[in-house]
Formats: sequence, C-alpha cells, structure tokens
Amino acid sequence: MSPRTEWIRGIIILVVLSLLPLIFQNPYTMSILILLFLYAYFALSWNILGGIAGQLSLGHSAYVGIGAYTSTVLFLQWGISPWIGMIVGAIFAAFAAILIGFPCFKLRGAYFSLATLAAAMILQIIVENTNNLLGGPRGLEITLLKDAPWQFQYTNKLFYYVIVVLLFFSVIGVTRWILHSRIGYYLNAIKNDQEAAQSLGVNLTRYKSIAAAISAIFTAIGGTFYAQFVLYINPEKIIGTNLSIQLAVMCIIGGRGTILGPILGAVLLVVSAELLHLYMGGKMIGLDIMLYGIILMTVIRFEPQGIYVLIRKFFNRFTRSTSPFRDGRSS
Repeated sequence: MSPRTEWIRGIIILVVLSLLPLIFQNPYTMSILILLFLYAYFALSWNILGGIAGQLSLGHSAYVGIGAYTSTVLFLQWGISPWIGMIVGAIFAAFAAILIGFPCFKLRGAYFSLATLAAAMILQIIVENTNNLLGGPRGLEITLLKDAPWQFQYTNKLFYYVIVVLLFFSVIGVTRWILHSRIGYYLNAIKNDQEAAQSLGVNLTRYKSIAAAISAIFTAIGGTFYAQFVLYINPEKIIGTNLSIQLAVMCIIGGRGTILGPILGAVLLVVSAELLHLYMGGKMIGLDIMLYGIILMTVIRFEPQGIYVLIRKFFNRFTRSTSPFRDGRSS
C-alpha cells in the first residue's frame, strides 16, 4: 500500500470516528461505543504477546488489575491524579510481566497458559484478602468529582470517547511498528519455531520479555481508563479469569498476530454480549460466556486462523471471480 493510500484511508477513518459521537448521542449508546473501543484496545494489547509472539497468555487480567488498583489507590489514599497513577501502574505492570515471564517463558503451550492463569488467580486472592488498602472482595469506589479533567473525570462521555480513541490508535501504531521492526521479525520467528529461532541466535527470554512488558504496559493503561470510566473496581471483575479468557478469545476469533483480527473479535463479542444482555437481561447468568464458547468453536471449525483470514479469503475469491482477466483470458 502506497503512503498516499494510507493517508487517504487514515483521513477517512478519522472523519468517521469524529462523526460517531454526533450519530450516537444517547449516553447508553455512547457507553457501549466507548467499551467497544476499550475492549478492542485490550485485545490489541494482548495480541502483542499472545498473537505476534505466539505466547498464549491467560493472565492478562492481572495487568488490568495492576493498572486499575494502582491509580485508584494513589488517588483515594494520597490524592494523586489518575493520570500520574496510570504511568505508575504501567511501570508496575511491566515489572510484573517480566517477573511472571522469567519462569513462565521456559514453559511451552498449555503449560505456559496455565502458569499465567495461575499468576492472575494469585493476584486476585491477594487483592481479595487485603481489605484495608485494596477494599477486599467488595472493591473500591472512586470519589465522583464531576467535571475534573485533571483527575480523569468528566460528566460528558465525549471526554472518555476521545481518550479511548487516542489509546486505540496508539496501540495500533506500536503494533505496526513492532510488526515491521527487527523485534517483530524475531517474535515471528519465535512464534513459528522456537528451536530454529534460538539456533539462529535469537535470545528467546529477552524478546519474549520485551513483548510481555509492552503488552502489560498498554493493558495496565487500559485498566486505569476502565477504573475512571466506571468509577468502581473489584477483583472479580477486573482480575478474574473471565476477563483474561475474553481477551484471548477475542484475538483467537478475530485472528491472532494481525491488527484487524483483534478488532473484529472485539466488535463481534462485545456487540453480541450487549444484545444478549439487552434481550435476555439477567435471566441466565453466564450466558455470555456460553456464547463466546459457541462462537469460538464455530470459527475454529471453519477457519482456525480467525475471521480476518476468512474475510480475506472471501474477498480474494470474489476478486478473482469478477476479474475480466481471470485465468489469463480477457472477457
């Protein structure tokens, strides 16, 4: 794709995103739109480690929790702005990712996934048993200040929409940079064949740790955003296994290792879950998780590489079938 085409596509996307708040002015619809971008952002953050590097993490909710709890505790206990808490939480998450990854990266496949899942569960148990500082299982409620941009609060949801869109594009930019950089080539080699990559001199632990740290930083930043948007956090919601599984499923359904894949997966799952809640209410607890499982099994049955690859195959086949020069013959 030429630079001119990329600029034109970027301008079109920006225009569309600028018009969305004018179309969806209802507060509920705006909230869904914000959460849609946030989960797409989370999925892209997970994709750096789970897709590009090929390390299927089931513990990313730990980094969401680190970001959310760090900024919230700093704000409630010492009045430090969540903007600053966001940076501190991202640093803590990066250190945690390296600390967790150092022993876990020696494991392969399901063993690595289970180890990361165990790390998130341990953090959840710690938070649930720390009542004085972290609120225990009840969680923490963030003080409502109404219009206070410096404290990451505003009554108009357009404030949160602009921030989440900026976060969304920032993780896309970093993902594109990784894919076209030396780090990306090393991570792709590790994903395809670790032994071959190691034999060529690639330091497996080093580059896995880099991917894990970058992924954790973005995930923790999203955790702070979620805390400030909802103004309430609890360990089951943001550190529980459900969130970790959701992020992994979004990328697997959409297409791991790509940019559009996690976005497609997030759109499909968030929209389907919201429609389910809208029409079913709270009649069947866990119905959304059941829906995720059905969608995952269906996609893997027809295209294990995800919806993105399925769409690409469809358009390539459609283009070939409508081309006047198909099979080397003119119409």
